[in-house]
Amino acid sequence: MELIRGQTSIQDANLAAARWWLLAGLWLTYTSFGFVAASIAPMVAPIEAGLGLTHAAMGSIMGAWQLVYIFSAVPCGLLLDRIGGRRALLIGILLIAASGLGRAVAVDYWTFLLAVMLFGLGGPIISSGAPKLVAALFTGSQRGMAMGIYMTGPAVGGVVCLGLTNSWLLPALGGWRQVMLLWTGAALVAAAIWWVLGRRFPIEPDETSSRPAPIVAPRSGSSQLAPMAELWRTPAVRLVLFMGVGIFLFNHGLNGWLVEMLRVGGMEASTAGYWATVPTIVGIVGSLLIPRWAVGERRFAILAALCILALAASILLRFTESAPLTAGLILQGVAKSSLMTVLVLTLVELPEVGDRRAGAATGLFFSAAEVGGVLGPLGMGVLYDLSGGFHSSLTALTAVACLLVAGSFGLRRVARREGTTSPFRHRGDRAV
Repeated sequence: MELIRGQTSIQDANLAAARWWLLAGLWLTYTSFGFVAASIAPMVAPIEAGLGLTHAAMGSIMGAWQLVYIFSAVPCGLLLDRIGGRRALLIGILLIAASGLGRAVAVDYWTFLLAVMLFGLGGPIISSGAPKLVAALFTGSQRGMAMGIYMTGPAVGGVVCLGLTNSWLLPALGGWRQVMLLWTGAALVAAAIWWVLGRRFPIEPDETSSRPAPIVAPRSGSSQLAPMAELWRTPAVRLVLFMGVGIFLFNHGLNGWLVEMLRVGGMEASTAGYWATVPTIVGIVGSLLIPRWAVGERRFAILAALCILALAASILLRFTESAPLTAGLILQGVAKSSLMTVLVLTLVELPEVGDRRAGAATGLFFSAAEVGGVLGPLGMGVLYDLSGGFHSSLTALTAVACLLVAGSFGLRRVARREGTTSPFRHRGDRAV
C-alpha cells in the first residue's frame, strides 16, 4: 500500500511539473503563431507595391488562411483527439513555419495567397490543441488562468511584429521578404523547443483526464462526424458558434487593417505601427486577468461586458483625435483579449462537451468562427475600395458588436433553460 501511495505521489509530482513546462512550450508555439499571423498587417504597403495588389486583393489574402481554416478545423480537431496534443501541435507549428517561408519567396498574388492558405492548415491544430491540452492539465480557476497565459503568446507576437517591423526590422533587414524569413526562423525554433519538451515530459496529457462515454456508441460504419452532429443539435453550442463568427469577424478585420487604418488617418507608418500595439499590450494584461474571473454565472456577465466594450471601441475608432482614439484602442484591446477565450471556456465546460470532446468541439468552433475570420479582413478591404475610406467598415463592425451583445444575453438564457450552468459550480478552486 505504501509503495502504491509513493508511486502515486511521484506521478502527481511529474504531472505538476509537466503541466507548467508544457504550458510554457505551448506559449512559445502560440507566440510564433502570432509572429506569422501579424506579419502582413504592418507591411501592407510594401507587399502591395512589390506584388502589384489592390486593397481588395490584399483583403482576400488576409482572409485566405481563415477560409482554409473553415474546412480544416474539424478534421484537425478529430486528429487531436486521435493522436494527442503534443504530436499534433508539432505538426501545426511546422506548417506555420512553412507558411512563413512561402510568403518570403512568393512572386505574385497567387503564390502569396497559397502561402497564406497554408497557415490555415497549421493554425487550427494549435488553436484547437491549446484548449484541449489545458483542459486536460488544469481544473477550476487554474484552467482559466492557464488559457489566459497561453493566449498572451499571439499577443506578444503581435506586439513585437507591429511595433518593430516598420521602425527597425524593415530598415535593418532590407525588405519585407527578409522579415518574413525572420518569423519563419522563430517558428522553427519554437517547434524544436516543443519537440524537446515532449521528449522530456513523456506524460501524455490527453490520458490524464477522465474518459466519459462517447456521444454515440461505437459501431460499424458510424461516422467520425457523428459527434459534430450531436454537438450541433445542442442550442447552447449553436449560439456559441454564431457568436464565434461575429467575434472573429470583428477581431480579424481590425487585426488585419488597423495599421493601415491609422496610416490612412494621417499617421506615419512607423507611428501607426506603435499605436496599433496598444490593443495588443492591453490585451496581454486582460488575457491574464479576465479569464480567471470568468467562472460560474459570472462568466455570462463578463462575456456581455466584453461585447459592450467591443461596441464602444467600434464607435471611438472613427475619431482621429488622440483622446477618443486612445480610448477606442484600449477598449478594443480589453475586448479582443478575452472574448474568444471566455467563449471557448464556456464551450468546453458545457456538459455535452467536457474534456473528452474538447478537441472535436473546439475544432467545430473554429471551423464556424473562421467564417467571420474570412469576412472581416475581406469585407473591410472591399468596403475601402468601394467607399474610399474605413468609416463604412467601422459601421459594419458596430452592427456586428450589437448582435454580439444580444447573443451574450441569449446564451445566458439558453444555458439556464438547458441546465448547462451546472458544471460551473465550484468547491474551492476546483470545478465539480
